[in-house]
Amino acid sequence: MNKTIRRASVFTLLLVFALLIRATWVQFYDGQALANSDDNRRKTISQYANPLGDIIVGGKAVTGSKKTGESSDLKYKRTYTDGSLYSAVTGYTSQVYGATQLEGIYQGVLDGTDTQLKSPLDTLTGKSSDPGDVITTIDPGVQKAAYSALGDKKGAAVAIDPDSGKVLGMVSTPSFDPSKISGSGSSDAAAWKKLAKDKETPTTNRALKQALPPGSTFKLVVAAAALEDGLVSSIDQKTNTPNPYKLPGTATYLKNETTSMPCEDASVRTALQYSCNTVFGKLADELGQDKVKAMAEKFGFNDEKTDVPVRAAKSNYPSKMDDAQTALSGIGQFDVTATPLQIAMVSATIANGGEQASPHMVSQVTDADGDAVKSFEDGDDTRVISESTASQLQSAMQTVVSKGTATVAQMDGATVGGKTGTAQHGENNSETPYAWFTSYAKDDSTGKQVAVAVLVEQSDAARSEVSGSGLAGPVAKAMMEAALKN
Repeated sequence: MNKTIRRASVFTLLLVFALLIRATWVQFYDGQALANSDDNRRKTISQYANPLGDIIVGGKAVTGSKKTGESSDLKYKRTYTDGSLYSAVTGYTSQVYGATQLEGIYQGVLDGTDTQLKSPLDTLTGKSSDPGDVITTIDPGVQKAAYSALGDKKGAAVAIDPDSGKVLGMVSTPSFDPSKISGSGSSDAAAWKKLAKDKETPTTNRALKQALPPGSTFKLVVAAAALEDGLVSSIDQKTNTPNPYKLPGTATYLKNETTSMPCEDASVRTALQYSCNTVFGKLADELGQDKVKAMAEKFGFNDEKTDVPVRAAKSNYPSKMDDAQTALSGIGQFDVTATPLQIAMVSATIANGGEQASPHMVSQVTDADGDAVKSFEDGDDTRVISESTASQLQSAMQTVVSKGTATVAQMDGATVGGKTGTAQHGENNSETPYAWFTSYAKDDSTGKQVAVAVLVEQSDAARSEVSGSGLAGPVAKAMMEAALKN
């Protein structure tokens, strides 16, 4: 064989090897990627070829499946029971628009493709599995109480069991019915278009995904930092606080709601009772931003991976502030933001003696036979503040409810602690304030506990009537009553 033919043969053989390698790559790698692609119609056809598994609340399915009709190659579509009530928990799954919330996270379990559902033989043979179910921690009584109490208000509410971290209720309003966008027909497209154009963004889960200024509810974090640091020895120690308080390095005075409030030199207890801005602005300045930030982060602020298992937006405590900005951060203003979940975590931690149980709203994932393939134990407790500090803050929050700004939360047969908040926002505080309310309740006879946070972004109340107590307080009370009754 001459040299030219030999070179041509080697080159041809290399081309054959390259083609074989490429074919293998396409078959075993690109092929799998194509099969899993959301743009692959065959994947969607397979996903909706059979009824989906369900999301369970209080032992009952709040989801279902129904046949679409012979004209469609997608045989089944998702249905929802009380879809608007549970949309902040379930999210949606749509033949066209994808999936969110628990529907998205557990899509593989619910359509039977998750490997956890397969036996070793099924894995080898490639046999598909029957879909599994997702068991939530949601208490239907608490959920209904929150949804009903929020009504037409724009806002959100979260309830947590302080001891276990179980999320007992999660509501976001305005809500939407996921059933209306679950199919692929013209009515689904019209419903989706309407949702997309809605300025109130009903598909946004405000309980988890929207962090806003928390106002005076953040004073609980500053109080915890001051007690842990030793800046104040007890909640009843008087502070050396002028009224009004001049923001450091400025000619601006921080004032309280009214001049008649007993905020001059007020103790932490009195300052929480009357929600004295001056006291907590001065405490934050004296502590310094690093110490306040460290305490906020212990409670969960600045954590970008708070999963319940749906990932929550980061609640923010800022850095690189000057002294005046640090003082403003002490009253939950400047660039401090929080989700309702985060504020509920603050109250839950205080109620639980200073230990924080990781919040979660799924207790178990089961296969088609009801056997658990994964269980989510109650969250591991993390010590955030000392038991002594927690006890003092409980006492102060109880004072706020017994004779302070949160008397609306008083309940017979239960010990209740709370904190109101009204957060300013907009240029020169021109927008309607946000109304906050966070609290915990403990049944005096059973010891059962619940912690809640409620945010009302907008209502039909006049600006002068916007308050955490008036707008958010009744929602919190309704949730606590429902939690302790069940």
